[in-house]
This record gives sequence, C-alpha cells and structure tokens, in this order.
Amino acid sequence: MLLKNLTFQVFLGALVGILLALGLENTTQVDPGSFIGDTVQMIKSVFLAALRMLIAPMIFFSLIGGIAGIGNVVRLRALGSATVFYYLLTTAIAISLALIAVFFLHPWTNYPPPMEMTVQLTQGRMIDPGGDSLIYVLRQVLTLAFTNPFTALVEMNILGIVTNAFLIGIAMVLVLNADSPLFNLVRDINQVINRVLAWVIRVLPIGVFAILFDFTTRLSGDGGQAQNFLTQLLQFSLLVVTLTLIHGLVILPGIAYLYTGHTPFLLLKKLSRPLLVAFSTSSSAATLPVSMQTADEELGVDSSVYSFVLPLGATMNMDGTALFEAVAAVFLAYLYGIELSALMVFTIFLMSMVSSIGAPGMPTASMAGMQMVLLAVGIPLEAIAILLVIERPLDTVRTAVNVEGDLIGSLCVQKYVGKL
Repeated sequence: MLLKNLTFQVFLGALVGILLALGLENTTQVDPGSFIGDTVQMIKSVFLAALRMLIAPMIFFSLIGGIAGIGNVVRLRALGSATVFYYLLTTAIAISLALIAVFFLHPWTNYPPPMEMTVQLTQGRMIDPGGDSLIYVLRQVLTLAFTNPFTALVEMNILGIVTNAFLIGIAMVLVLNADSPLFNLVRDINQVINRVLAWVIRVLPIGVFAILFDFTTRLSGDGGQAQNFLTQLLQFSLLVVTLTLIHGLVILPGIAYLYTGHTPFLLLKKLSRPLLVAFSTSSSAATLPVSMQTADEELGVDSSVYSFVLPLGATMNMDGTALFEAVAAVFLAYLYGIELSALMVFTIFLMSMVSSIGAPGMPTASMAGMQMVLLAVGIPLEAIAILLVIERPLDTVRTAVNVEGDLIGSLCVQKYVGKL
C-alpha cells in the first residue's frame, strides 16, 4: 500500500534523484551530451512542458468557475456576502502576516543563493524589474491586464488571464440565470482539465526525480553549498510552520474573541476533534462531517448557517495555503537570485489571494496556486519540485488551520446574521 501512495512516491523519487546525483559526482556521466545527462534533461523538460500546457486553461476556467460560485453565494445576500467577506478577510490577513514576517525573519539569506540564474524566466512576469517609474510600471500592468483573452492564454500572460477570467465570471453572474448551460459547460471543462491534470500528476515522482537530480548535480560541485541548501530548506519549513501556528493559535481565535466573545482556550478545546482529523487526513473535505457535528454540538451554530458556511469554506477558504505560497515565493526568489521589488511583492500578495478562489482539486492542492504565483514574478516552474519534497508535512498543519478558520467563520457569520 505504501508504494501506491503518491506522497511516498514523490519522496522516493526525490531521494533517488539526490542520491544518484551525489553518487555520480565528479564523473562525466552527467555532463551535457552524456546519455544520463541528456535523458534527465529530456524528462525534466517534458514534465515541465506538460505542467505549463495546463496552466493557462486551468487558471482561466477554474477562476471563472470559482467566481460564478461566489456570485451565486452572494445572491443569498446577508449569509453569502458575510461568508465571502470573512473568508477573503482572513486570507488577506494570512498573506499579509506571511509577507511582513518574511522580511524580518529570513534566515536563509545568511547563505548565498545556490541557484543564481544566468537566464531568468520572464514569460508571464507581471513586473519589469527595469521599470523605475511608478507610472511606467502602472501602464505596463494595466496593458498586461486588459488584453485579448486568447492572446493572454497563448502568451501565458498570467495577469491578463486572471483579469479576463474575473470580468467574464462577473459578467456571467450578472447576466445569466443560475441554471444557465454556460455554468454547466464551465464546470464540465474544469472536470476535463482536472482529469488531464491527474494524468500528469501520476508521473509527478518521475518529474521530481529528474528536477532534483539536475538540481543536485548543479550543487554537487560544492558540498558545503549543498549542505547550506538543506539548511535553508529546513529554515523555510520552520518559518512556515511558525507563521501558520501564529495564524491558527493567535489571529483566528483573536477574531473569534473580539467578534463573538469566545475565549480562545475554550474555543480551541471545542475544536480539537475536527482539527485532529484535519491534521491526520490533510483534507478539509474529509473533515467536513466532523466539522458540521462540532459546529452543531460544541459551538451551537444553527444548521442553516454551518451547512452553508462549512462546505463553502472547504473549497474556498485556504488561509494556510495562501500563507505558504507567499512565503515560498519569496524563499524561491532568493534561491534563484531573483530580486523582488515592492511591486513584485504586491504581485505575490495578489496572486496568492487569487489562487485561493478557484484552486482545482488535486492531490497536492497548493501546486496549482504556486504555478500562478511563480510565473507571475518570473520564478522557474521547476522550483515547485523543491517544495514538493517538504510540502506534504507542511500540508497537515495548514489544513488544520483551514478547518479552524471555517469553524470560526461559522460562528462569526451566525453572529452577523443574528444582528440583522
């Protein structure tokens, strides 16, 4: 059973790639032109091409579907608008916490960037680092945003794709009836894209093997540099866990206390069972029955509220994931020697926020959103493989925080609806 587990397969692929690269260190077998070197490069290139093939349509249709869903929710007026506002607010707080903290706590900068790039990836980048004038940058951003949707899809213009998806999604909500066939078409297209994505995910261990083999080969000339990289990866993981716990143990209970009067310690005690299930399963959807039972029996939330707020939160509320993506983008930018201007940091904030609205269902839920964030600021897509090695353990913590946010959201929404 263990060998059939995708997480174990990804970890095994990463481990084999690193060990094989270290075993072939100081040999000519991994040089460009050698059979092993060319084969690994081919696997890496094909895998990344397969991921890139799906990015544009996945972002476009998943965002339209997400906005259409939110639009139908807001039509419920008080309940829907309060729920969406709460989820967007807590997600924005989580991303802000991540970006503020990462500029004060960035221990990985004590070591030189291990993968400083000679050729930077610029396709899809929203901000031109050469633009010093604010008006020039603003003009550039607006020009990228308001572009032909087909051109944006072909050129992998992330900002153009997002803008068109938002405009089309909002227009569909305003113009079409809730039972319009167009909504069903968008849902069906998303299902088809997700099925193709699932096929690509099946070869994820092979792609991770090739990427980390190549990564280790480029680091293996300096053993100290490889050790520094592992230290940097550990420091990044600890920072993400710390920030996620701060959001889950301080900020969310603080919101509940200020708005509903629930004492943080007693509240967390009542939420312990669904949080434990979320931590062990890494799935908000799988925790949903336990969350509903807790909202009913422990928190005293009305069934008309929690039966609406919790299922929506299981698909839309991803505070922990958004926080992870924001910190990861800054971390990977440093590893690849990419300078982030203030406007590029805002780009990370925006893309992390957007990715929480229409993320497709997949085994590694943060990967789709990370693609959007990385490409928007010019970080190579292959950097995702670095995160996948440590993503699964971190996913357990952030899923628990996501579920906690859903349950606290049900309390806040009931309080708000009760005041009307």
